[in-house]
Amino acid sequence: MCTSFMNSPSLLFTSESVTEGHPDKLCDQISDAVLDACLKEDPKSRVACETATKTGFVLLFGEITTHAQINFDELVRKVVTDIGYDDSSKGFDGNTCGVQVAISKQSPDINMGVSSALESRSDEMSEDEVDSIGAGDQGMMFGFACNETDTYMPMPIYYAHHLARRLADVRKSGELPWVRPDGKSQVTIEYCHGQPKRIDTVLISTQHAPDISLKEIREAVIDHVILPVLPKSLIDERLKIYVNPTGRFVIGGPMGDSGMTGRKIIVDTYGGMGRHGGGCFSGKDATKVDRSGAYAAHHVAKNIVAAGLADRCEIQVAYAIGVSKPLSVNVETFGTGHIPDERISELIDQNFDLRPGAIIRDFKLRRPIFQATASYGHFGRDDLDLPWERLDRVEELKALAGMAKVMA
Repeated sequence: MCTSFMNSPSLLFTSESVTEGHPDKLCDQISDAVLDACLKEDPKSRVACETATKTGFVLLFGEITTHAQINFDELVRKVVTDIGYDDSSKGFDGNTCGVQVAISKQSPDINMGVSSALESRSDEMSEDEVDSIGAGDQGMMFGFACNETDTYMPMPIYYAHHLARRLADVRKSGELPWVRPDGKSQVTIEYCHGQPKRIDTVLISTQHAPDISLKEIREAVIDHVILPVLPKSLIDERLKIYVNPTGRFVIGGPMGDSGMTGRKIIVDTYGGMGRHGGGCFSGKDATKVDRSGAYAAHHVAKNIVAAGLADRCEIQVAYAIGVSKPLSVNVETFGTGHIPDERISELIDQNFDLRPGAIIRDFKLRRPIFQATASYGHFGRDDLDLPWERLDRVEELKALAGMAKVMA
Protein backbone atom coordinates (compact mmCIF):
# COMPACT_ATOMS: atom_id res chain seq x y z
CA MET A 1 0.00 0.00 0.00
CA CYS A 2 1.30 3.46 -0.90
CA THR A 3 -0.03 6.93 -1.70
CA SER A 4 0.12 6.14 -5.45
CA PHE A 5 -2.67 3.62 -4.82
CA MET A 6 -4.85 6.52 -3.69
CA ASN A 7 -3.98 8.61 -6.76
CA SER A 8 -4.35 5.97 -9.47
CA PRO A 9 -7.42 6.45 -11.72
CA SER A 10 -7.68 2.69 -12.26
CA LEU A 11 -6.02 -0.15 -10.38
CA LEU A 12 -6.80 -3.84 -9.83
CA PHE A 13 -6.13 -5.49 -6.46
CA THR A 14 -6.62 -9.19 -5.68
CA SER A 15 -6.92 -11.18 -2.45
CA GLU A 16 -7.54 -14.85 -1.79
CA SER A 17 -9.09 -16.97 0.95
CA VAL A 18 -9.22 -20.71 1.54
CA THR A 19 -11.74 -23.04 3.16
CA GLU A 20 -11.14 -24.89 6.40
CA GLY A 21 -10.34 -28.05 4.42
CA HIS A 22 -7.28 -26.53 2.76
CA PRO A 23 -4.28 -28.49 4.13
CA ASP A 24 -2.54 -25.41 5.56
CA LYS A 25 -5.78 -24.27 7.20
CA LEU A 26 -6.36 -27.74 8.59
CA CYS A 27 -3.01 -27.41 10.33
CA ASP A 28 -3.83 -23.94 11.66
CA GLN A 29 -7.06 -25.26 13.17
CA ILE A 30 -5.34 -28.19 14.84
CA SER A 31 -2.69 -25.91 16.33
CA ASP A 32 -5.31 -23.53 17.70
CA ALA A 33 -7.44 -26.43 18.97
CA VAL A 34 -4.42 -27.52 21.01
CA LEU A 35 -4.04 -23.98 22.34
CA ASP A 36 -7.72 -23.79 23.29
CA ALA A 37 -7.60 -27.18 25.01
CA CYS A 38 -4.63 -26.07 27.08
CA LEU A 39 -6.19 -22.72 28.00
CA LYS A 40 -9.45 -24.38 29.00
CA GLU A 41 -7.70 -26.32 31.77
CA ASP A 42 -4.80 -23.96 32.46
CA PRO A 43 -5.31 -20.30 31.44
CA LYS A 44 -1.60 -19.55 31.92
CA SER A 45 -0.46 -22.24 29.50
CA ARG A 46 2.49 -21.39 27.28
CA VAL A 47 1.89 -22.84 23.84
CA ALA A 48 3.91 -22.77 20.63
CA CYS A 49 2.36 -25.60 18.64
CA GLU A 50 2.97 -26.44 14.98
CA THR A 51 1.21 -28.96 12.77
CA ALA A 52 2.20 -30.58 9.50
CA THR A 53 0.21 -32.97 7.34
CA LYS A 54 0.51 -35.09 4.22
CA THR A 55 -1.29 -38.12 2.87
CA GLY A 56 -2.44 -40.30 5.74
CA PHE A 57 -0.78 -38.59 8.69
CA VAL A 58 -0.63 -35.53 10.94
CA LEU A 59 2.49 -34.44 12.82
CA LEU A 60 2.02 -32.28 15.93
CA PHE A 61 5.17 -30.67 17.29
CA GLY A 62 6.38 -27.70 19.32
CA GLU A 63 6.84 -26.47 22.87
CA ILE A 64 4.07 -26.47 25.48
CA THR A 65 4.26 -25.73 29.20
CA THR A 66 0.92 -26.44 30.87
CA HIS A 67 -0.82 -28.22 33.71
CA ALA A 68 -3.51 -29.36 31.30
CA GLN A 69 -3.80 -33.04 30.46
CA ILE A 70 -4.46 -33.29 26.73
CA ASN A 71 -5.14 -36.38 24.64
CA PHE A 72 -3.46 -35.06 21.50
CA ASP A 73 -4.38 -38.05 19.35
CA GLU A 74 -8.08 -37.69 20.13
CA LEU A 75 -8.02 -33.92 19.68
CA VAL A 76 -6.34 -34.08 16.26
CA ARG A 77 -8.78 -36.66 14.96
CA LYS A 78 -11.78 -34.64 16.12
CA VAL A 79 -10.59 -31.48 14.35
CA VAL A 80 -9.92 -33.36 11.11
CA THR A 81 -13.28 -35.15 11.08
CA ASP A 82 -15.21 -32.01 12.09
CA ILE A 83 -13.70 -30.22 9.08
CA GLY A 84 -15.15 -32.96 6.87
CA TYR A 85 -12.31 -35.39 6.27
CA ASP A 86 -14.16 -38.39 7.69
CA ASP A 87 -13.87 -40.93 4.90
CA SER A 88 -10.99 -42.25 2.80
CA SER A 89 -12.98 -41.55 -0.37
CA LYS A 90 -12.27 -37.85 0.27
CA GLY A 91 -8.53 -38.51 0.27
CA PHE A 92 -8.10 -38.16 4.05
CA ASP A 93 -9.82 -39.70 7.05
CA GLY A 94 -9.34 -38.39 10.57
CA ASN A 95 -10.57 -41.69 11.98
CA THR A 96 -7.74 -43.73 10.48
CA CYS A 97 -4.86 -41.32 9.72
CA GLY A 98 -1.61 -41.59 11.63
CA VAL A 99 -0.98 -39.02 14.39
CA GLN A 100 2.58 -38.34 15.54
CA VAL A 101 3.34 -36.07 18.50
CA ALA A 102 6.66 -34.39 19.31
CA ILE A 103 6.00 -31.90 22.12
CA SER A 104 8.50 -30.56 24.68
CA LYS A 105 8.35 -27.77 27.29
CA GLN A 106 9.06 -24.12 26.55
CA SER A 107 12.75 -23.21 26.67
CA PRO A 108 13.69 -21.98 30.17
CA ASP A 109 15.61 -19.11 28.58
CA ILE A 110 12.47 -17.85 26.83
CA ASN A 111 10.33 -18.53 29.89
CA MET A 112 12.62 -16.37 32.03
CA GLY A 113 12.03 -13.31 29.86
CA VAL A 114 8.31 -13.87 29.29
CA SER A 115 7.42 -14.61 32.91
CA SER A 116 9.54 -11.76 34.28
CA ALA A 117 9.88 -8.81 31.97
CA LEU A 118 13.02 -6.68 31.96
CA GLU A 119 11.09 -3.86 33.62
CA SER A 120 9.74 -6.02 36.44
CA ARG A 121 13.25 -7.33 37.20
CA SER A 122 14.32 -3.75 37.82
CA ASP A 123 13.92 -2.34 41.34
CA GLU A 124 12.26 0.79 39.92
CA MET A 125 9.39 -0.99 38.16
CA SER A 126 6.02 -2.24 39.36
CA GLU A 127 5.63 -5.93 40.14
CA ASP A 128 2.00 -6.14 38.98
CA GLU A 129 1.23 -8.96 36.63
CA VAL A 130 0.61 -6.81 33.59
CA ASP A 131 4.09 -5.38 33.67
CA SER A 132 5.64 -8.72 34.60
CA ILE A 133 4.84 -10.26 31.21
CA GLY A 134 7.55 -9.64 28.65
CA ALA A 135 7.12 -10.08 24.93
CA GLY A 136 7.54 -13.71 23.93
CA ASP A 137 9.76 -12.79 20.98
CA GLN A 138 11.23 -9.88 19.10
CA GLY A 139 9.65 -8.64 15.92
CA MET A 140 7.31 -6.15 14.31
CA MET A 141 3.56 -6.54 13.96
CA PHE A 142 1.15 -4.66 11.71
CA GLY A 143 -2.49 -3.69 12.04
CA PHE A 144 -4.60 -2.26 9.23
CA ALA A 145 -8.08 -0.85 8.72
CA CYS A 146 -9.92 1.10 6.03
CA ASN A 147 -13.44 2.37 5.44
CA GLU A 148 -14.21 0.20 2.39
CA THR A 149 -16.54 -2.20 4.24
CA ASP A 150 -18.71 -2.23 7.36
CA THR A 151 -16.06 -4.34 9.12
CA TYR A 152 -13.26 -1.89 8.19
CA MET A 153 -11.54 -4.55 6.12
CA PRO A 154 -10.24 -4.19 2.54
CA MET A 155 -12.93 -5.21 0.09
CA PRO A 156 -10.96 -7.92 -1.80
CA ILE A 157 -10.25 -10.04 1.30
CA TYR A 158 -13.68 -9.29 2.77
CA TYR A 159 -15.49 -10.88 -0.18
CA ALA A 160 -12.89 -13.62 -0.64
CA HIS A 161 -13.57 -14.76 2.95
CA HIS A 162 -17.33 -14.59 2.49
CA LEU A 163 -17.14 -16.69 -0.66
CA ALA A 164 -14.97 -19.31 1.06
CA ARG A 165 -17.36 -19.46 4.01
CA ARG A 166 -20.33 -19.76 1.67
CA LEU A 167 -18.60 -22.63 -0.15
CA ALA A 168 -18.20 -24.44 3.17
CA ASP A 169 -21.81 -23.70 4.14
CA VAL A 170 -23.32 -25.28 1.01
CA ARG A 171 -21.16 -28.35 1.60
CA LYS A 172 -22.09 -28.77 5.25
CA SER A 173 -25.79 -28.08 4.72
CA GLY A 174 -26.02 -30.61 1.89
CA GLU A 175 -27.16 -27.93 -0.56
CA LEU A 176 -24.28 -28.99 -2.82
CA PRO A 177 -23.46 -32.48 -1.53
CA TRP A 178 -20.68 -33.10 -4.04
CA VAL A 179 -18.53 -30.26 -2.66
CA ARG A 180 -15.60 -31.51 -0.58
CA PRO A 181 -13.59 -29.76 2.15
CA ASP A 182 -10.68 -28.26 0.20
CA GLY A 183 -11.30 -25.04 -1.67
CA LYS A 184 -10.10 -21.55 -2.53
CA SER A 185 -11.61 -18.22 -3.47
CA GLN A 186 -10.08 -15.15 -5.06
CA VAL A 187 -11.54 -11.70 -5.69
CA THR A 188 -10.17 -8.86 -7.80
CA ILE A 189 -11.54 -5.36 -7.16
CA GLU A 190 -11.12 -2.42 -9.51
CA TYR A 191 -10.22 0.75 -7.61
CA CYS A 192 -10.54 4.33 -8.80
CA HIS A 193 -8.42 6.83 -6.82
CA GLY A 194 -8.30 4.42 -3.90
CA GLN A 195 -12.04 3.73 -3.80
CA PRO A 196 -13.61 0.38 -4.78
CA LYS A 197 -15.49 0.77 -8.05
CA ARG A 198 -16.50 -2.73 -9.17
CA ILE A 199 -15.72 -6.42 -8.85
CA ASP A 200 -13.57 -7.34 -11.81
CA THR A 201 -12.88 -11.08 -11.33
CA VAL A 202 -14.01 -13.91 -9.07
CA LEU A 203 -12.27 -17.29 -8.90
CA ILE A 204 -13.55 -20.35 -7.04
CA SER A 205 -11.73 -23.66 -6.96
CA THR A 206 -13.53 -26.40 -5.05
CA GLN A 207 -12.67 -30.00 -4.39
CA HIS A 208 -15.51 -32.20 -5.60
CA ALA A 209 -16.79 -35.74 -5.95
CA PRO A 210 -15.51 -37.53 -9.09
CA ASP A 211 -18.91 -38.16 -10.67
CA ILE A 212 -19.97 -34.60 -11.49
CA SER A 213 -19.24 -32.61 -14.62
CA LEU A 214 -17.40 -29.30 -14.79
CA LYS A 215 -20.50 -27.72 -16.35
CA GLU A 216 -22.64 -28.74 -13.36
CA ILE A 217 -19.99 -27.50 -10.94
CA ARG A 218 -19.70 -24.14 -12.64
CA GLU A 219 -23.45 -23.51 -12.80
CA ALA A 220 -24.02 -24.58 -9.20
CA VAL A 221 -21.12 -22.55 -7.78
CA ILE A 222 -22.25 -19.41 -9.62
CA ASP A 223 -25.88 -19.80 -8.54
CA HIS A 224 -25.38 -21.04 -4.96
CA VAL A 225 -22.05 -19.53 -3.91
CA ILE A 226 -21.00 -16.50 -5.94
CA LEU A 227 -24.23 -14.62 -6.72
CA PRO A 228 -25.68 -14.89 -3.18
CA VAL A 229 -22.52 -13.27 -1.75
CA LEU A 230 -21.57 -10.50 -4.16
CA PRO A 231 -23.52 -7.21 -3.99
CA LYS A 232 -25.34 -6.38 -7.23
CA SER A 233 -24.13 -2.78 -7.02
CA LEU A 234 -20.56 -3.94 -7.67
CA ILE A 235 -21.36 -6.34 -10.53
CA ASP A 236 -21.60 -5.40 -14.19
CA GLU A 237 -21.48 -7.18 -17.55
CA ARG A 238 -17.65 -7.16 -17.48
CA LEU A 239 -17.44 -9.43 -14.42
CA LYS A 240 -15.16 -12.40 -15.11
CA ILE A 241 -15.90 -15.67 -13.28
CA TYR A 242 -13.60 -18.70 -13.15
CA VAL A 243 -14.71 -21.96 -11.52
CA ASN A 244 -12.23 -24.83 -11.25
CA PRO A 245 -10.14 -23.53 -14.15
CA THR A 246 -7.92 -26.67 -14.19
CA GLY A 247 -11.03 -28.66 -15.14
CA ARG A 248 -10.88 -31.18 -12.28
CA PHE A 249 -10.27 -31.00 -8.51
CA VAL A 250 -11.02 -34.43 -7.03
CA ILE A 251 -7.69 -34.97 -5.26
CA GLY A 252 -7.43 -32.33 -2.55
CA GLY A 253 -6.59 -31.77 1.09
CA PRO A 254 -3.43 -33.40 2.48
CA MET A 255 -3.46 -35.96 -0.33
CA GLY A 256 -3.20 -33.25 -2.97
CA ASP A 257 -0.74 -31.02 -1.15
CA SER A 258 1.17 -30.96 2.12
CA GLY A 259 0.03 -28.58 4.83
CA MET A 260 1.70 -26.68 7.64
CA THR A 261 0.75 -24.16 10.31
CA GLY A 262 1.39 -20.55 9.38
CA ARG A 263 1.54 -20.76 5.60
CA LYS A 264 -1.55 -18.65 5.03
CA ILE A 265 -0.60 -15.50 6.95
CA ILE A 266 -1.87 -13.15 4.23
CA VAL A 267 -5.22 -14.96 4.20
CA ASP A 268 -5.24 -14.58 8.00
CA THR A 269 -4.77 -10.82 7.84
CA TYR A 270 -5.58 -8.29 5.11
CA GLY A 271 -5.16 -10.15 1.83
CA GLY A 272 -1.96 -8.28 1.05
CA MET A 273 -3.50 -4.81 1.34
CA GLY A 274 -1.69 -4.16 4.63
CA ARG A 275 1.86 -5.19 5.41
CA HIS A 276 2.75 -8.23 7.53
CA GLY A 277 5.54 -8.68 10.06
CA GLY A 278 6.07 -12.32 9.05
CA GLY A 279 4.97 -14.24 12.13
CA CYS A 280 1.89 -16.46 12.06
CA PHE A 281 -0.84 -16.53 14.73
CA SER A 282 -2.13 -20.06 15.09
CA GLY A 283 -0.80 -22.33 17.81
CA LYS A 284 0.63 -19.45 19.86
CA ASP A 285 -0.62 -18.23 23.22
CA ALA A 286 -1.00 -14.50 23.71
CA THR A 287 2.43 -13.92 25.29
CA LYS A 288 3.66 -14.36 21.71
CA VAL A 289 3.35 -10.85 20.31
CA ASP A 290 3.16 -12.27 16.78
CA ARG A 291 -0.44 -12.88 17.77
CA SER A 292 -1.39 -10.46 20.56
CA GLY A 293 0.58 -7.53 19.12
CA ALA A 294 -1.07 -7.95 15.71
CA TYR A 295 -4.51 -8.15 17.33
CA ALA A 296 -3.83 -4.97 19.31
CA ALA A 297 -2.48 -3.14 16.26
CA HIS A 298 -5.66 -4.00 14.34
CA HIS A 299 -7.78 -2.76 17.24
CA VAL A 300 -5.91 0.55 17.19
CA ALA A 301 -6.16 0.98 13.40
CA LYS A 302 -9.85 0.06 13.31
CA ASN A 303 -10.80 2.54 16.03
CA ILE A 304 -8.80 5.30 14.34
CA VAL A 305 -10.61 4.78 11.03
CA ALA A 306 -14.01 4.38 12.71
CA ALA A 307 -13.39 7.64 14.58
CA GLY A 308 -12.90 9.40 11.25
CA LEU A 309 -9.27 10.30 11.91
CA ALA A 310 -8.21 8.64 8.65
CA ASP A 311 -9.76 6.67 5.78
CA ARG A 312 -6.94 4.10 5.85
CA CYS A 313 -4.59 3.38 8.70
CA GLU A 314 -1.67 1.03 9.22
CA ILE A 315 -0.02 0.59 12.61
CA GLN A 316 3.39 -0.99 13.16
CA VAL A 317 4.38 -2.11 16.67
CA ALA A 318 7.85 -3.50 17.44
CA TYR A 319 8.88 -5.57 20.48
CA ALA A 320 12.00 -7.03 22.09
CA ILE A 321 11.89 -10.45 23.74
CA GLY A 322 11.53 -10.15 27.49
CA VAL A 323 10.58 -6.45 27.36
CA SER A 324 6.97 -5.48 27.94
CA LYS A 325 6.88 -1.95 26.50
CA PRO A 326 6.96 -1.70 22.68
CA LEU A 327 10.21 -0.43 21.20
CA SER A 328 8.32 1.67 18.65
CA VAL A 329 4.84 2.45 17.35
CA ASN A 330 4.50 3.84 13.84
CA VAL A 331 1.42 5.29 12.12
CA GLU A 332 0.84 5.48 8.34
CA THR A 333 -2.39 6.87 6.87
CA PHE A 334 -1.29 6.96 3.19
CA GLY A 335 -2.33 10.57 2.78
CA THR A 336 -5.90 9.92 3.99
CA GLY A 337 -5.49 11.33 7.49
CA HIS A 338 -7.90 14.05 8.59
CA ILE A 339 -5.47 15.12 11.30
CA PRO A 340 -1.65 14.86 11.18
CA ASP A 341 -0.15 11.38 11.66
CA GLU A 342 1.96 12.84 14.48
CA ARG A 343 -1.23 13.75 16.36
CA ILE A 344 -2.63 10.26 15.78
CA SER A 345 0.58 8.85 17.29
CA GLU A 346 0.03 10.98 20.37
CA LEU A 347 -3.54 9.75 20.69
CA ILE A 348 -2.39 6.13 20.44
CA ASP A 349 0.12 6.70 23.22
CA GLN A 350 -2.59 8.26 25.39
CA ASN A 351 -5.34 5.73 24.76
CA PHE A 352 -3.88 2.29 24.03
CA ASP A 353 -1.67 0.13 26.26
CA LEU A 354 0.33 -2.11 23.92
CA ARG A 355 2.27 -4.09 26.51
CA PRO A 356 1.60 -7.84 26.07
CA GLY A 357 0.26 -8.15 29.61
CA ALA A 358 -2.15 -5.26 29.04
CA ILE A 359 -3.31 -6.74 25.74
CA ILE A 360 -3.94 -10.09 27.45
CA ARG A 361 -5.83 -8.33 30.25
CA ASP A 362 -7.90 -6.02 28.05
CA PHE A 363 -8.83 -8.66 25.46
CA LYS A 364 -9.11 -11.52 28.01
CA LEU A 365 -6.80 -13.68 25.92
CA ARG A 366 -6.42 -16.49 28.42
CA ARG A 367 -9.74 -17.90 27.20
CA PRO A 368 -10.13 -20.73 24.66
CA ILE A 369 -11.39 -18.53 21.79
CA PHE A 370 -8.80 -19.14 19.11
CA GLN A 371 -9.75 -22.16 17.00
CA ALA A 372 -12.65 -20.24 15.46
CA THR A 373 -10.19 -17.63 14.15
CA ALA A 374 -8.03 -20.22 12.39
CA SER A 375 -10.16 -20.19 9.22
CA TYR A 376 -11.72 -17.28 7.31
CA GLY A 377 -9.46 -14.66 8.83
CA HIS A 378 -8.55 -13.29 12.23
CA PHE A 379 -9.89 -9.82 11.44
CA GLY A 380 -13.16 -8.32 10.25
CA ARG A 381 -15.15 -11.28 11.55
CA ASP A 382 -18.82 -10.36 11.63
CA ASP A 383 -19.70 -13.91 12.75
CA LEU A 384 -17.64 -13.83 15.97
CA ASP A 385 -17.49 -11.54 19.00
CA LEU A 386 -13.75 -10.86 19.10
CA PRO A 387 -12.43 -8.24 21.53
CA TRP A 388 -9.94 -6.76 19.06
CA GLU A 389 -12.85 -5.93 16.73
CA ARG A 390 -14.69 -3.73 19.22
CA LEU A 391 -15.10 -0.03 18.51
CA ASP A 392 -14.69 0.93 22.15
CA ARG A 393 -12.34 3.90 21.76
CA VAL A 394 -14.10 5.76 18.94
CA GLU A 395 -15.91 8.44 20.91
CA GLU A 396 -12.89 9.16 23.08
CA LEU A 397 -10.63 9.47 20.04
CA LYS A 398 -13.11 11.79 18.33
CA ALA A 399 -13.31 14.01 21.39
CA LEU A 400 -9.57 14.19 21.96
CA ALA A 401 -8.93 14.89 18.28
CA GLY A 402 -11.60 17.57 18.14
CA MET A 403 -13.46 15.57 15.51
CA ALA A 404 -16.76 15.15 17.36
CA LYS A 405 -18.03 18.61 16.41
CA VAL A 406 -16.69 18.34 12.87
CA MET A 407 -18.46 15.01 12.24
CA ALA A 408 -21.73 16.01 13.96
